[in-house]
Amino acid sequence: MKKFKILIPVFNDWESLIKLLDEINKVISNIKNSEFECMVVNDASTINPPDIKIPQNIKSLKIFNMKQNRGHARCNAFGIRYLSKHDDFDHLIVMDGDGEDRPVEIEFLVNKALEDEKVSVVAKRIKRSEGPFFQTLYEIHKIITLIFTGKNIDFGNFSCLTKNDVKILSKQESLWSSFSGTVKKSISQLNTVNSTRGSRYFGPSKMSLFNLGIHSFSIIAVFKSQVFLRGFILGIFMLILKNFLGLIFYISIALLIIFMILIYINSFRENIEDFLKAGDNVDDVKNYTH
Repeated sequence: MKKFKILIPVFNDWESLIKLLDEINKVISNIKNSEFECMVVNDASTINPPDIKIPQNIKSLKIFNMKQNRGHARCNAFGIRYLSKHDDFDHLIVMDGDGEDRPVEIEFLVNKALEDEKVSVVAKRIKRSEGPFFQTLYEIHKIITLIFTGKNIDFGNFSCLTKNDVKILSKQESLWSSFSGTVKKSISQLNTVNSTRGSRYFGPSKMSLFNLGIHSFSIIAVFKSQVFLRGFILGIFMLILKNFLGLIFYISIALLIIFMILIYINSFRENIEDFLKAGDNVDDVKNYTH
């Protein structure tokens, strides 16, 4: 019997969580010789949670109510660190709670994970549900990330991690700032399954232009050493071509300097002391079982 934990961060979106749990319940009914338990991290929601009935095929549900709002990435970081020390499991599934990580794809992740149980699996995004403007910005983010880090990061939170990789991630301070960046940097081998990004169950997406910027810089900042080196090399290259570039040189250098400053500022989000003390932010824990 393989044991899977499912980690889900939530802020106010309880209606989506209830629907998500129902959808997970349907999917895992088709997965044999496995048991599933859910861990929800409530990021200091301002809306009180409703009464929740645990679906039949989910063995147990724990809701960790946090005292202070710390953000999506830090909820995942807390959950990973907690599970690395407290719970018995074989794999950890990390997913968003709003429906954009489609529950139907859990079966794909699990099947791939069981093919090679020593290798974690990430959901490679091949199609998104947002409009063309956001998708264009997201592609620009991926290109900039590739240029400055040398890494093609084409996945988000949706993944199925081995217990060993959970332990590795729980020791990385960058996890406090970026999940996908830390996974790419810290885990040498990853398997993938293709994933279509779903639509939110209820309400508009919370990923604003500002949040996308923070998300992008946080991922790139995980690789800050490579970024600063590549930025320096790029600056030297532009200096060599200064006479040919003219005004473009000064604009490019200014943008490069601003970019490096923003990466430097974002790198301070990786606070190992806050990460290690994340458990102090737990107000209470509610347990749901059959």
